[in-house]
This record gives sequence, structure tokens and C-alpha cells, in this order.
Amino acid sequence: MALNNSSVARSYTGNMESNLETPTEIIVASPNDHDIIDACSEPNESSKQALAPIGIFDSGYGGMTVAREIIKALPHEDIIYVGDTNRCPYGPRPLEEVDSFVQQICSWLIERNVKMIVIACNTATAAGLKHAQQVFDVPIIGVVEPGSRAAAYATRNRKVGVIATQATVESGAYSKTIRNLDAGITVFSTATPRFVEIAEQGIRMAEGPIEDYTSLASKVYIRPAFREIAKEYLEPLRRVGIDTLVLGCTHFPLLKALIGGLIGREVTLIDSAKETARDVCDILERREQLAPDDREPHYSFYSSGDNLEEFKKFGSRVLRMPFDTVHHVSFD
Repeated sequence: MALNNSSVARSYTGNMESNLETPTEIIVASPNDHDIIDACSEPNESSKQALAPIGIFDSGYGGMTVAREIIKALPHEDIIYVGDTNRCPYGPRPLEEVDSFVQQICSWLIERNVKMIVIACNTATAAGLKHAQQVFDVPIIGVVEPGSRAAAYATRNRKVGVIATQATVESGAYSKTIRNLDAGITVFSTATPRFVEIAEQGIRMAEGPIEDYTSLASKVYIRPAFREIAKEYLEPLRRVGIDTLVLGCTHFPLLKALIGGLIGREVTLIDSAKETARDVCDILERREQLAPDDREPHYSFYSSGDNLEEFKKFGSRVLRMPFDTVHHVSFD
């Protein structure tokens, strides 16, 4: 509902008759000791892949909230992060166009031998995840399913709100995924496009000593005008009585304090970034591709935009850790 302003297992059972004679002697050929040593010393494919990086991409900065959670959960993994800032934002673009961006960036990451890809953008997930999974061999996950699953499990009154970009809301990705998990849940979705602008403006250092201090302390400075915009977005969701709210854009965890204060403490906020990091851990563990605990991680950052210094400054604040170099990449 939009708001305005098992797999199948098969078995076979049969009778088999055999006229084979029972052998009087079975001889098993064994490799010599030298062959055994050579075989054991060869690293298997899983151990090779364990040393490969995780690829993460977004239309810009927001996906760094996902990268931050993955780094916290898996501190020994190498990360390649791509911010497609030259074509940001994805939200207002047609889904077919965004899908082409997804395939292009996934292909670029595959060339860098990543062991899995995280599409850290809700619009890109809605537009191109299924297509990418069909094209590429490595595991590829998005942020919609982890957030939807957490929301379906968390709600008590079966009223779930979703705030996201216009494209994500129009795709119906969250509504479909949540209702596939529990058809009895009513999903109330509303587009909140200015939240991206608020998050990006708020996280930059504001001028003046008082705002400087506030920004450093809270990570995102919230101007009074921002609060009024947020109140207008969230009031319809509060009135319908949701008890769970999905932050359906990777920028939105930066606004948790603002959103939580306006929607009410009784509403559970679902952070797709944290849920996605849990899925990354689970997939790599099941595939036996986790990096060794004694490994020093390496992080590489790429931007398709021209202002690499701005990308570095903004990214350092979102990640809450400094990084020295941002590389330019062109997808034209």
C-alpha cells in the first residue's frame, strides 16, 4: 500500500537386479606417499577464494553504511568499494537504465576477482539484482531481502512501513518481498527523496563552531528545516499505526536519531545495512570462504565522479575511519 506526501526434493525408489559375480578379491590402487603430499599441499578453490576481496557498490556514498557494517562484522576481509557518483542519484532514473549500470559495475568487480558482490543500493537492487545473479558466477546479494526478512520477523501488529527513494517504492520490491514472507502483513510505503539530501548535507561539517561540535558529536547535523521535512514524510506512517519501519535506502541509517525521534520509540527501525552484513557473514561461512583471522585487511575505494577529495572526506565520516586514497574509475 503506497502512501502519498523449499526447495522441491525428488526421490527415486526402484529394485535393481544384478547378475554380477561376487569377486573373490578386491584390489584398491593407492597413491604413493609423494602423491599424497602433493595433493594435500595444493590449496583448494575455497581457500583461494577466501583471500579474494568482497565487492560493494552504490550510486554514491550511502552504501558506505553497508560497508561499515561488513567491516565491523568481518574485520579481516579485503573490500573494494565503488561509488558511482558521476551518475548519482539512481532514484529518479528508469529501472532499465539502473539495471544496465548494475551489470556494468558487477562486470568491473568480477574483473578484479571478487568472491562476492553486495549491491549496497536499494534502487540498484530492485532494478538489477536478479539479472546480475543470472549473469555472474559469484554470489550477489542486495539490501532489499535482508531488510524485508528482518521486518517480517520483527513486526507484532503486522503493519510495516517502508521509506525509500521514488524508484524503490514504485518497484514494489519491499512490499513484494515482505508479503512473500508473510502474506498477512500490510506494507505502507512512502517515497522520501529528500532524506538523501538531508543525510549528505547533515554529515558534512557545517560552518560555525557550535554546528562543528554538534556534527562531530552526532555524525550528522540536523537543521530545524530538516526536522520539518522529516515530520511531513513520517506523520502519515505514524497515523496508520506501523510498529516496524524499514530504512529502505542506505543513506537512511545516518538519520536514525531523527527518524526514530519522530516516528516514536515504540516503532522498531530496521537497518538494512546491518541485516545485509549478517547475510554476507553467513554466505561466506557456508562457502568456507572467510578470510583467515590473522589477515591484515586492505580497503580500496573507487569513485566515478571527479571530486575525489570530497568522496574521501565524506566517506571517512560515514565509515568513521580515515582512508588515504580514492581511485577514479570511468563507466562511460
